[in-house]
Amino acid sequence: MLNLKSSQVALTSLPPLALYIHFPWCEKKCPYCDFNSHQIREGVGKNGFDEKRYINALIADLETELPNIWGRQVHTIFIGGGTPSLISPAGMDDLLSAIRARLNLDPAAEITMEANPGSIEAEKFAAYAKCGINRVSIGVQSFQDEQLKALGRIHTSTEAKRAIEIALQHFPAVNLDLMYGLPNQTLAAAKNDIDTALSFQTPHLSLYNLTLEPNTYFANFPPKLPSEDEIDLMFEQNLALLTKAGYQRYEVSAYAKKDQECKHNLNYWRFGDYIGIGAGAHGKISLPNKITRQVRERHPETYMSAIENQGHALIESKEVHAQDLPFEFMLNALRLTSGVETSSFSERTGLPLSVLSNALNEACQKGLLDENPKYLKPTALGLRYLNDLQALFLS
Repeated sequence: MLNLKSSQVALTSLPPLALYIHFPWCEKKCPYCDFNSHQIREGVGKNGFDEKRYINALIADLETELPNIWGRQVHTIFIGGGTPSLISPAGMDDLLSAIRARLNLDPAAEITMEANPGSIEAEKFAAYAKCGINRVSIGVQSFQDEQLKALGRIHTSTEAKRAIEIALQHFPAVNLDLMYGLPNQTLAAAKNDIDTALSFQTPHLSLYNLTLEPNTYFANFPPKLPSEDEIDLMFEQNLALLTKAGYQRYEVSAYAKKDQECKHNLNYWRFGDYIGIGAGAHGKISLPNKITRQVRERHPETYMSAIENQGHALIESKEVHAQDLPFEFMLNALRLTSGVETSSFSERTGLPLSVLSNALNEACQKGLLDENPKYLKPTALGLRYLNDLQALFLS
């Protein structure tokens, strides 16, 4: 048996590279949200935050990473939050122009921005498209006003529908984020949400089961949620409706029409690299002899001050040890319904496949993993009990 504690990573090639940019402000903090987001304050710039200062910090943050990725091409950019659609079009243009000046950006790069329906305007979206955004992800969550209110969302169903119509006029790729298993939600109400979403024929849908995450308002004051059996029925109903409408479930929570998968997220799940800039952003960078993970300062003010005073905002940059790589790889890869090619394990971790032998055999015996040796692919049962399947690779 290999001694992974003393093994050294040896990559024969580096994986694809992406850029994640975190925008940490929202107009209102949702009670279920455990992301690094902060409610904007009155009197701090015209939008409640100092846009120019934050963008300058992002650019300076990116520059600190250039020596680690020099010469490598960036294939996708994802601007997440928070609510990035609070950024002015001029600010977004400044940011993307600075990125292009510093990175070898693929001319056909997928550039995604998350948006809140309440902050969408036709003129604003036209300007975003002009400065290079070509994919937008809209946080709809539900088309029922009662549910939106229960979720603490600031938009209405009417605003959500209008936002989708505007987005479809300006962007070639549009994703809708939806939730199910909402407070007091019925099977019929869940179907109504899916039917409404399908009526817009967007190329991509993300569908999440509402969970009560630690350190959120809902965790401390839990609403009444449907039972596990009811939630299972909602999922099966949703899957049938989406499949009938021509969407393929390609990841646990992601559905796309043919060739419309989110390239940025696919890079995560295939254990690719990504630069992470912005407050609380995480990054993963591979070098020929090691893989490192990074974490930035979490609070926006602390993040900007660190950049300005120290020249960087890293609070952690550590090498991923060889014994941790098998689990980290499989944690991501097994989220994909089609799995990944078996050869990609060694390509992305620098380790021989033999380190997975025992876990692979056990997963196959339990019916959680497909027995095709060319792919590391979960079965339908494996997807259903994904946590159990992933846990087999912890050791």
